[in-house]
Amino acid sequence: MSPMQKQLGPSLTEQMKNAYRKNPVLTVAVGVGAVILAPTIIPLVKPLAKAALKSSVTFYEKTKGAVAETGEVIGDIVAEAKAEVATEQAKKASMAAGLMAAANTDRQMQDN
Repeated sequence: MSPMQKQLGPSLTEQMKNAYRKNPVLTVAVGVGAVILAPTIIPLVKPLAKAALKSSVTFYEKTKGAVAETGEVIGDIVAEAKAEVATEQAKKASMAAGLMAAANTDRQMQDN
């Protein structure tokens, strides 16, 4: 038995075995009753299960669209931030180049 099963308790199979050992007649009666009632219960439960699944699929599709849209917005923000960083770095580089050119011009004037 894995540590996860120990935390969750016995499996369904183990529970059924334990129930059969404690009261075999009741366990068999429940099993037979389930087999007899299944054809009656399934048509009643089917519309409910179908409605739940339809709701789940609709929710999934809406969530999937929202996540995709959020991803696009985040991608746009990242692209804008990268562009701003590149612009700032270009400005700093051009200012540094201008300062170096000015310093070189001053040195050349002093040397002459």
